Amino acid sequence: MDAISASEQIDRQSGIRQKIARALENPTILGFLFVAPAELLLLIFLAYPFFLGLWLGFTDTIVGREGAFIGFENYAWLLEDPSFWLTCFNTFLYTVVAVILKAVLGIGLAVVLNRDFKGKGLMRAIVLLPWIIPTALSAICFWWLYDSTFSGISWTLMKLGITDHFIDFLGDPWNARWALIAANVWRGVPFFTIGLLAGLQTISPDLYEAAEIDGAGAWKKFRKITLPLLTPLLTVVTVFSTIWTFADFQLVWIITKGGPAGATHIFGTLSFQRAMQGGQFGEGAAISNFMLPILVCCVFIAFVFLRKED
Repeated sequence: MDAISASEQIDRQSGIRQKIARALENPTILGFLFVAPAELLLLIFLAYPFFLGLWLGFTDTIVGREGAFIGFENYAWLLEDPSFWLTCFNTFLYTVVAVILKAVLGIGLAVVLNRDFKGKGLMRAIVLLPWIIPTALSAICFWWLYDSTFSGISWTLMKLGITDHFIDFLGDPWNARWALIAANVWRGVPFFTIGLLAGLQTISPDLYEAAEIDGAGAWKKFRKITLPLLTPLLTVVTVFSTIWTFADFQLVWIITKGGPAGATHIFGTLSFQRAMQGGQFGEGAAISNFMLPILVCCVFIAFVFLRKED
């Protein structure tokens, strides 16, 4: 009996091993096992904070006290807050203007860098620098450049005779807004440039040669060949840049902290100020949740165009 039960146990273990081996040969199961550690990290560090933020937006949670569910009161109160509407204006101005400028400059740089000239590799490396430098370091550099007393920009303009005084970049609301946009454009142009440069290199030179034979000039070749063929890639790059710009935080917070007098707050900085500095976690979460519909739309657009590319 002992011999039989031992034999049955061995057969059972052998069957289990065979089932495991067959399961591991299944591409779906094997693929899931490979990505399981990454999925676990995403659940812990992305999914949980995301759903926690959604929940906090419907509560009156503050520092040191667990909040109660209050429905849409935080959102209703924000819609009556002038500071929130100013933040909405700042966020859309910051995003729209910065993304348009980055797209235009990125296309221009990509077209130039796609040509053959001496030092092309060095120029491509230099163009990439603003993108690979840490955001905090870039923001600190711009903060010094915009300083009301030691501004390198003001000093240069004074030496050139363009102005006779230091410009108050960060003390005037509109100056501060344009200063932040300029910093964001400087940092984000390489993303457009490198992405579109990769797209330009996939366009067949035969198309341009045929256009030249037909008498097309540089502008007509760009408008009839380059731009249409780049449009799908340009759309995807623009959408991703819009997401990052709309949800920006570091650049604005380090340079202005939303000042002067809240004139440059965007959703991320106002949410941080109300939640982390003011202790109003529910209100801060509600502010950040206002970004969700816009970001979802951007993700949907990117998904649609990526599917078209496939």
